[in-house]
Amino acid sequence: MQIGVLDIQGSVEEHLAMLGKIGASAVAVKTKKDLDEVDGLIIPGGESTTIGKLMKKYRLDEEIKKRGDTLTIWGSCAGAILLAKKIRNRKPDALGLMDIEIARNAYGRQIDSFETKLSVPSLRKQKIPAIFIRAPRVKKASPKVKVLAEYRGEPVMLQQENLLATMFHPELTNDPTIHRYFLELVATYAKSKNGY
Repeated sequence: MQIGVLDIQGSVEEHLAMLGKIGASAVAVKTKKDLDEVDGLIIPGGESTTIGKLMKKYRLDEEIKKRGDTLTIWGSCAGAILLAKKIRNRKPDALGLMDIEIARNAYGRQIDSFETKLSVPSLRKQKIPAIFIRAPRVKKASPKVKVLAEYRGEPVMLQQENLLATMFHPELTNDPTIHRYFLELVATYAKSKNGY
């Protein structure tokens, strides 16, 4: 099982380091050929407009969309924006795979960034650290989207079958909980895809 991190812009190295820390086989994804080699894909935090434009330029957006039902994908912060079906403000070129409506930079500017601890009951009893940097806000989610964590009553971690979205940056903490959960998701959907 191999995990790819979309290597266009953003916190690529941090995700690769966290995956290495938990013993996962991980590679940077820059081309369609790279994408063909992975079972799961992380779209990292960064600048959603830049990532969207470069995905389109290199036609990776088309390739990711084709695999939207079979590839397990996690969008973190900017990556979550790019997964959303609807974006309220300053729309980047997005994938439109996850049935959520999102607003970019809705927690404020860089100066408004903050760290907190979140309860994710389905993952573990203890709270996990979460870093929010120019974070998006989920404005709407369809009933088929499961909310895994909230911050002040708003969803900040969501799952829709093989798609995972976090409005925060787990890769910037020392806690591998969400990366481990993503590996479990990848394994689950790889089994169902292969029919065993």
